[in-house]
Amino acid sequence: MITLAILVVSVHLLWLLLVIFGALWTRGRPWWSAAHILALLWGIAVEAGPWPCPLTFAEEYFKARAGAAAFQGSFLLHCLDAIVWPNLPDGALTIFGLSVCVFNLGIYGWRFRAFWLHRGRSS
Repeated sequence: MITLAILVVSVHLLWLLLVIFGALWTRGRPWWSAAHILALLWGIAVEAGPWPCPLTFAEEYFKARAGAAAFQGSFLLHCLDAIVWPNLPDGALTIFGLSVCVFNLGIYGWRFRAFWLHRGRSS
């Protein structure tokens, strides 16, 4: 079970990295841009709404099944967990999460605006 817990926390970390840095990687990749925008909207819904993230449920389930309460499990799980869940107040994490999502959406808004302005000039 500890292996599954590490896997889920790793997937959660990769998901967070996609949400945070996705706009830098998706330029010129419309399908990935669409997927990233959906990930951002999901992030906003989870941060601002009452819906918990399914990855968090999976993490807690596998950690509990593995008996890894505080730092009884593997070192890797402990390190990944500290990255995904930093020791900050919930309000600070929510504000940071929403800010990252809004910033990324702003990048897409800027790209969309530049695309339409360029398209209008070339017609």
